Parts: sequence; structure tokens; C-alpha cells
Amino acid sequence: MTERMQQLARFCVETRFEDLPPALVEQAKRHILDTFGAALAGADSAVALQARQVFGAEPGTALVWGASLRVGAGHAALLNGIAAHALELDDTGGCDHSGAVVLPAVMAALSLVDRPVDGREFITAVVIGYEICRRVLEACGSYSAHNGAGWHSTATCGVFGAAAACARILALDAAQTVSALGIAGSFSGGLWAFIHDGSQSKKLHSGRAAEGGLLAARFAREGVSGPSVLFDDVWGGFLKTLAPGSAQPDALNAGLGQVWKLARCSIKPYAACRGTHSAIDALGLLLDQLNVSVDQVENIQVSLCSFLKDMCGGQDVGTHAAAQMSLAYALAARLVHGHCRLPAYDPEARNDPRIVRWMSRIHLEVDPLLSNDGEPLVTLRTVDGRQASLCVEVPLGAPGNPLSDAALEEKFFSLAIRVLARERVEELLGQLWRIEELESVRTLDRWLA
Repeated sequence: MTERMQQLARFCVETRFEDLPPALVEQAKRHILDTFGAALAGADSAVALQARQVFGAEPGTALVWGASLRVGAGHAALLNGIAAHALELDDTGGCDHSGAVVLPAVMAALSLVDRPVDGREFITAVVIGYEICRRVLEACGSYSAHNGAGWHSTATCGVFGAAAACARILALDAAQTVSALGIAGSFSGGLWAFIHDGSQSKKLHSGRAAEGGLLAARFAREGVSGPSVLFDDVWGGFLKTLAPGSAQPDALNAGLGQVWKLARCSIKPYAACRGTHSAIDALGLLLDQLNVSVDQVENIQVSLCSFLKDMCGGQDVGTHAAAQMSLAYALAARLVHGHCRLPAYDPEARNDPRIVRWMSRIHLEVDPLLSNDGEPLVTLRTVDGRQASLCVEVPLGAPGNPLSDAALEEKFFSLAIRVLARERVEELLGQLWRIEELESVRTLDRWLA
């Protein structure tokens, strides 16, 4: 067993709630609340309902959120994970979409233990999940390198976070946790091919990673061994195979237990790919700065890196998924509808004839000098010849520019009420704000059904 894997496993086993900084606990609660909201809104999305048809006839004890359906633990992790990412409203900056992977996996794991898991232990498991999946992504060379190679990191790296968090809930020891992480490596996968036709496979990735991580931990609990050299420079190793030109294996352990990766994660204010958020913010600020209405805008120029252009440069808005990945559509929606919240991506909003006109006046241009991790520069030109440019380095929802608690509650309420009664949403919100006080987190099922 390599020292690198041993350190990760010991961290998963030995970290205590008391080791978590108070500010990190509060942020974890915010991300838990936000992920539940995103998942409840996604529960009646087309892809979630389609996926539910696959397992609806296979009963179990784990709850499918926002429904009156219980299925097996693995299927619940899969279905709730799909719902959490279905509408692009879940958090970002982890594996990338850590909440949609870790939370469904942990909640499903609760149905497999015969003891109550209290809120403090639950939060600890969630933090561990965020920690491990982000560290794996950084070991791959970080987001732009790994995703730029065609891998969708929510799936490829998220499975490790789910495995780590579930290993904690299932009370695995260090050796078993090494096996769980090792097995998770063989379950890793997920490609960006969906970007070319707006297909739905991206929405499956979070659920598949949640299911895979839970399954890896369950196998390890029963004594199935996984490779302890997974992150070593060996043939068939994870980094050598999935990140051969960008691997930074030291990132797995650097500052472990001192630098908390959840602290870098963002909560989305907009129902679109995170890559569009900086430009959305910039456009709103430029409209205010120039004091112009939409009909006074001549055109918009966006200078961006090649990675963002490849990921969000599409013009197809024929499907919900394609529109959410389009930077041009996000800016057109901000102009036409005044916002980029979930209703801006409904079919009626996408088919508004003004959208096509504005998208033809939004020009994306690659700046070869811009880093693949850099935010775009937005230039707005007015019909009377004025112009201004702005790059928002820290978009709304990022740790350095967070949503207020009131805004977070407003987002949660607007999403959860799509499938739950108002009174139930209010009660659930109260439970989530004090989740560290719960004696058994499984009692949340009472409000999630």
C-alpha cells in the first residue's frame, strides 16, 4: 500500500467534526441545502423522469427525493444524482459538480447502516467527499487540463468523493477505504461528447458517479480489494491513464486536513454552465455602468479562452441542455428576459424570436493570450457609439462573492416548491439550517418525499 493512498484513507477515517473549521461547517450546510434544492427542482425534469422509469419497478428502502418512490440504495444514489444535476443548478468548483455526486451517495448510504447517523457525522462525511474528489481533479492537472482532454471531471473524479464519503458512513477502516478508492478508480468514466449535440448524457454523470462510489464502498466493506497503487506512476494507474500529460500527484495530499477544498466551491445563481456566469455578471454591470436599456445595445463582443469557446461557444438552443451550455444564449437571455434563472431556459423562453436576433449580435472571439482558467472580457457597444469593457474575475456565487443567506433561501424555496408543498419546503429549510443538531439525518426523508 502506497503512502499516498494511506494518507487519503487515514484522512477519511480519522477526520472528526471538531477538526472542521466553523466557517467550513457553515459553508457545508449551505451547499447541502443548495444541492437538495437543485435535486428537488430536477426531480420532475424530463431526464430524471425518464431515468426513474428504468428502476421504478424495483422497490427498496432508499427514497427518491421529490417522489413517493423508494428503490435500492444504488438506484437512489443514481436517480437523485441525476436529478441534482439535471437543471445545471447544482454547485460547482469541486470535482466539478461535487454536491450532485456526494450528497445523493451519502444519503443512499444512510439506508444501509443499522445505526442513526447524526448531523455532525453527516456533515463530516460530506466534507470528506468534497475534499477527495477535488484533490483527485487537481492531481489530474485541474479542471481545464482534465476536461480539456475530453473527460467530464464530475464523473471521472466525483466517483472518488462518493466512495470516500460512503466509506465514512459505512464505517470502513483505513484498509477498506483504500480498497474503496481503488475500486472507484475502475468505475471512473464520463466524456464530453454530449457537447456537440446537446444530448442528455451529461445529466447522467453525477448520478453514475454517486452510484459508483457507493458501490465501491459496499464492495470494500465485504472484503473486495481494490488497487493500492492506483495513483502511482504505473501502467493502468488512474493518473497515468486519464492524465498522462498533466498529472500532478502531489496535489492529492498537499495540505490535507489544513487546506479545505469545499472552501473554494461556488453556489450557482444562474441555471447555466458555470463557464457563462462571469460574462452574465459583466453584462449586467455594463448595462448599469453605461445606463442603457436593452434597445440601446448595438452588439456585444466576448474575448475568451479557447477552452471556454470549445465548451460554451455553441449556438444551438434547441434543447434545454444545449442552451445551458451556450454563452451566447446566456447573454441573449439576460438581455431579452432580464435574467438567467431557470425559467429563462424553458422552451417558450428559448423560442422567443428576439433571442435569435440578439444571438446574431453577440460575437465570441478567442484571445490566444488568455489562460484556460481565465474569465472572459465582455465589451458592450451602444447604438450611439459608446462602449465599455469588463471582466468579472469573481462571479456571483463564488467564495469571494457569495450569495447571501437570503438569496440562497430564495433560490432553494423557488426550486423545492416545484415538487413539494409550501409548508413542507418551509419545514425542510428549517431542518437543513440546523442539520448539525439532528440525531438521525434519515429523518429528512419525512420532508423530502
